[in-house]
Amino acid sequence: MHCGCAFATPALSPRLPLEIKTSVPKLRASSPRTHTQINHSNDLTEKSPATRVSLPSHVNSIASTSNPFVKHCLKLRQSASYRHAHGSVLVVGAIPIREVCMFQTNKQGVATEIECLLLHEEAQVPQGLESLSIRIVRVSSLVMKKLSGVQSTESVEAVALMRIPSSFIDLEDDKDILKDCKKWFPSAHRVLVLDSIQDPGNLGTLIRSAMAFNWDGAFLLPGCCDPFNDKALRASRGASFQLPLVSGNWNHLKLLQREFQMRLLAGHPASTTTEKPVSKLCLEFAQSLAEKPLCLILGSEGHGLSEQSRQVCELVSIPMEGEFESLNVSVAGGIFLFMLQ
Repeated sequence: MHCGCAFATPALSPRLPLEIKTSVPKLRASSPRTHTQINHSNDLTEKSPATRVSLPSHVNSIASTSNPFVKHCLKLRQSASYRHAHGSVLVVGAIPIREVCMFQTNKQGVATEIECLLLHEEAQVPQGLESLSIRIVRVSSLVMKKLSGVQSTESVEAVALMRIPSSFIDLEDDKDILKDCKKWFPSAHRVLVLDSIQDPGNLGTLIRSAMAFNWDGAFLLPGCCDPFNDKALRASRGASFQLPLVSGNWNHLKLLQREFQMRLLAGHPASTTTEKPVSKLCLEFAQSLAEKPLCLILGSEGHGLSEQSRQVCELVSIPMEGEFESLNVSVAGGIFLFMLQ
């Protein structure tokens, strides 16, 4: 269930982390972000403030994988800390780029900022992107292969360098918004909480499901992978750019709970030994919660819920036949999200 993401804005963004040497005014890098709530175990060691990467205005094609701009884009795909330091993300594939563009234009009235569209040297401008006033740079097959991270470039004709959306909030960085949790989500009737979800495919699929079932947002507790990881982006099919996302800790989550009087539910297998009772997910149970604001907490793939989640939350299981102990977290999450929407 993997897909992609992201998209569009007229002309060059005034917030590019690149310095364009042309008649266009110099563009400044976005403010540095450390994004401490995201798991950086696979990051490159790029934690210093963002540095500018030059892409001269006369450059309209790139053939070498050693080009500094290509290296910059590659680091954006590979490193969470580098992405958040620059406030930029690499989005692979014309379909996900177009999907986010259409959503942003039709639902929000604003477009995600595209800093640059990298197009395969033999490809046409993808349908739906022709009317956009954005910088296009043609790249060779070798460069496209390097940037996309796939062995075959036949199905990858476009890669977009985009701004991380304003709907993403890192509470470690955004001190001004820390205590005003009413600004975290436009609405907080249904919030998905992810507890150390480390697999990017699962995380992206859960974000996509939350978007599909009209949940108000997702809250990422420490230990979660970056939602702008390339695999998470493919799995979310652009939902990471559409669904409000907040990265924080348990103190932040408790603040949200108190403000909106939210009920905390956590998915937990009934067969697992626990001192607390475990309710069964059913239609009657779901209907009893229809008017109650709630957070649904889902635990990690390998270890399940954290000790704090088990202690604080009301535990709920999905009834299953046979001897199955549990479901994949993204499958279980989809069932919970549908039933409790």
